[in-house]
This record gives sequence, C-alpha cells and structure tokens, in this order.
Amino acid sequence: MTHQAHAYHMVDPSPWPLTGASAAFLLTSGLATWFHSATPTLLVLGLILLLLTMYQWWRDIVRESTFQGHHTPPVQKGLRWGMVLFITSEVFFFLGFFWAFFHSSLAPTPELGGCWPPVGITPLNPFEVPLLNTAILLASGVTVTWAHHSIMEGERKQAIQSLSLTVLLGFYFTLLQAMEYYEAPFTIADGVYGSTFFVATGFHGLHVIIGTTFLVVCLLRQIQYHFTTNHHLGFEAAAWYWHFVDVVWLFLYVSIYWWGS
Repeated sequence: MTHQAHAYHMVDPSPWPLTGASAAFLLTSGLATWFHSATPTLLVLGLILLLLTMYQWWRDIVRESTFQGHHTPPVQKGLRWGMVLFITSEVFFFLGFFWAFFHSSLAPTPELGGCWPPVGITPLNPFEVPLLNTAILLASGVTVTWAHHSIMEGERKQAIQSLSLTVLLGFYFTLLQAMEYYEAPFTIADGVYGSTFFVATGFHGLHVIIGTTFLVVCLLRQIQYHFTTNHHLGFEAAAWYWHFVDVVWLFLYVSIYWWGS
C-alpha cells in the first residue's frame, strides 16, 4: 500500500478462480454421472476440490482484510455494493420459482383436476413443521441482529454467544427440513406440484446451508479477534444474506405451504 497513489486493492494473481471453476465442472458432470451410472467418484472429487478452494480463498481474503489492511473505506464501499447486487440477483432467482408456482396454481389445468393442490396430492400441514421452521428462522433473525449490535458496541462475549445461537438455529432448521422431505407424502416426480415445491424449498434450504456456513466463518473470526467495532464488513455481508434468507422463507411459507395447501 505504501507504493501506490490510490486506496484501491490491486488483487494479486490467484489460482483459486481456476480451481473453483474446475470444482464446479466436476460437481455438475459428477452429478450427471451419478444420476446415470450411480458412480459418485467425480462428484466426491468435485466436492473435495470445492471445499479446499473455499478454505484457501477465504483464508487469503481474511489475510488481505485483517492483517494486510487492503480493505480500505473505498474497497469496503465496493464490496458492499457487490453484496447488494448479489442479493438483488438472488431475489430474481427466487422470483422465477414463485412465478412458476403461481402460474400453475392460480389457473390449474384440466390435467391437474382443475384444482390446487392437484388431485391425488396430499399437501403438508402448514401448522406443523413449516410453522416451527418459520419461528426458528425469525428467532435466528433476532439473534443475528443481536450479534451485530454486540460487535458494534464491543461486547465480544455477547457477540460470540448470539452468533453461536444463530448457527445452531440454522443447523436445526436444516435438520427439520431434511426430516420433512423424508416424510413428505409426495416427491419431486409428482407433477408440477412436486416440482415447484421441492425446487423452491430445496433451493431455499441450500441458501440456509450457505448462510450457516457464512455465519460459522464469522463466528470463528470473531473468536480470533478479527472484527472491531467499526471494521466488520464480513459479518455485515453475512447478516444481510441471512435476513434475505429469512424474508424468502416468509414468502415461501405464506404462498406454498399455507395458501398453496
């Protein structure tokens, strides 16, 4: 930073975009191979390479921001806008699933029996596990906000406790959704209802897993004194993402679980 006349971070050449792209290629081709010939070798290799890439890339970013001081205010501003645009793209990603659901449910075709849910489909009770999951995610939204305020006020112990609670709630949500999928009286192969239900809720579940991983990394960084009262952009991005996941679930619960049943 002492040899440049600007506050922007010129990133050093890195192999991780290449290994990440290779991992994505192995994951997608490995998934197709596993579907067709039941050999998970490529899939496992892709997953291992992805995990290694994630660990090493995040390690480099932590070094650049925390120990090398590259994340200056202009760099942080760019990262904030990047996160805002990323979450906006995620909003439109889920918009497509809601569009598919309402396109099929608001005017059911004769092939579906002219009603929604279609003839022969027994929907899940929205006031059982889905309602519990709603309470869990709303509670996790409260605890992540508590963690944010604790970091801003320098309350390190409270930040660790509230962040740990948020992570536990994220894991609990995932466990309950896995049990719900296992016991569901219909599958993804049961026409447009099964497709829209499992694709929308499944991608949301994937986002919960990603968000939980995001928060686990933040928890480890908080334990290692990486965050200060005015420099904790990594946690802010995780909190924004988690609130986005919460809001998407509320729309899923009201439309697919409650109204759609």
